[in-house]
Amino acid sequence: MNERNLAGLAAAVLQPGFVGTTPPDWVCRWLGDGLGAVVLFARNVADPGQLAALTATLRAERPDVLVAIDEEAGDVTRIESVAGSSRPGNLALGAVDDPALTEEVARDLGADLAALGVTLNYAPDADVNDNPANPVIGVRAFGAEPDLVARHTAAWVRGLQSAGVAACAKHFPGHGDTRVDSHHDLPRIGASRARLDAVELVPFRAAVAAGVQAVMTGHLLVPALDAELPATLSPRVLGDLLRDELGFSGVVVTDAVEMRAVADRYGFAGAAVRALAAGADAVCVGGEHADEAAARHLRDAIVTAVVSGELPEERLAEAAKRVGQLAAWTVAARAGRPARDLPDADGSPIGLAAARRALRVSGAPAGRLPLTTPAHVVEFVPPRNIAIGPETPWGIGEPLAALLPGTTTVRLAETDLPADPVAGVDDRPVVLVVRDLHRHDWMRAAVDRVLADRPDAVVVELGVPALTAGRVHLATHGATRAGARAAAELLAGLG
Repeated sequence: MNERNLAGLAAAVLQPGFVGTTPPDWVCRWLGDGLGAVVLFARNVADPGQLAALTATLRAERPDVLVAIDEEAGDVTRIESVAGSSRPGNLALGAVDDPALTEEVARDLGADLAALGVTLNYAPDADVNDNPANPVIGVRAFGAEPDLVARHTAAWVRGLQSAGVAACAKHFPGHGDTRVDSHHDLPRIGASRARLDAVELVPFRAAVAAGVQAVMTGHLLVPALDAELPATLSPRVLGDLLRDELGFSGVVVTDAVEMRAVADRYGFAGAAVRALAAGADAVCVGGEHADEAAARHLRDAIVTAVVSGELPEERLAEAAKRVGQLAAWTVAARAGRPARDLPDADGSPIGLAAARRALRVSGAPAGRLPLTTPAHVVEFVPPRNIAIGPETPWGIGEPLAALLPGTTTVRLAETDLPADPVAGVDDRPVVLVVRDLHRHDWMRAAVDRVLADRPDAVVVELGVPALTAGRVHLATHGATRAGARAAAELLAGLG
């Protein structure tokens, strides 16, 4: 095969990102030359009308283009990054533990994505978050119990795909039991093969059984499966395990290849080539390297690897074929469906109802709730999670002030923490808002100081509720707009 044809195959397996709210010229040109997909980020989304116009422009260049997005709902949202997700995330759905509700929420999200022109969603997160110290998964997982995660993963896949949008279970073979974020370094999962079968792999088996169209790899070193290569680059993990043992026949997508877990060791082009050789079908890139030069660098590296024999031509052709089959699935899934209105600013009523069901109150709320006067809210701000992104707003103060006018809010990070976070508050009700209190010593110490002086303070946990603090503790199981509104309603006596 000549290099021009090889370049077309190489472009077919790329899923690059770009900057801007309209497709740049290079993306449109590449779609005509064989580019199979693009991935959208929050930076590409201003409002529903703009996003629908963007995807229509892409589809005008190539009708079957895969338009991917990382829309988990919950804390990780791209289509609602301006206001926060109007749907609860996985941990909240797992706390309710009603698979029918999970399926309904995912179907509702899928309908919105389909209306916006998105055809592939990098979700659900199928990780079992059984390590409370995990810095990157947390509320993105349905929970810490394998069977619970499995039944909700399957329900989420069924719901999303019933709306005509392909689901992508991640991060194979399981990112839950780690203290390391693969954006920064290579996590090592020390579990035995028996443990992997009993825990990490259970939800992925359920996803495959539910007909998931894609699986995303995790940049994870799992010695029980491969002592040398990260899962994304390992034929043992992608071929022997995912294809042969689990029977998955859909598209294998890499997590972003510029992430330091693989890029620091192999270069992001080297990681892409190795991933394709190992059995991946599509290469996600563009969170950081989001221009034509980066895409060209990857495409040319893939072509060079085929010419040199490092990457068999048959493997590249197989990968491109699978991507084409997924594109055909999305076209067929959209065919004949009635048009749905674009999402409005109020968000999802189904999501708000689900968030209300996910609230959990512990302690002695009688006599402390509801709040009947304006409160003082202290929101403790942890270091940002790269997967969630810095642009998505969160917190209880604003929705609570809408219900209790006069409520005030301060936001405090570790670097600007005063000795007394509630100095001068007098006798107003105090609400302490935390995210993953159990993971941040400084936050826990500050909360303890406030509770020593104000034992009547209410603690609201927006992260994983692994640590219960205060006489009244409210857990939302996620820092979403829906969860915040539900919590504010409960605090104000409207829930």
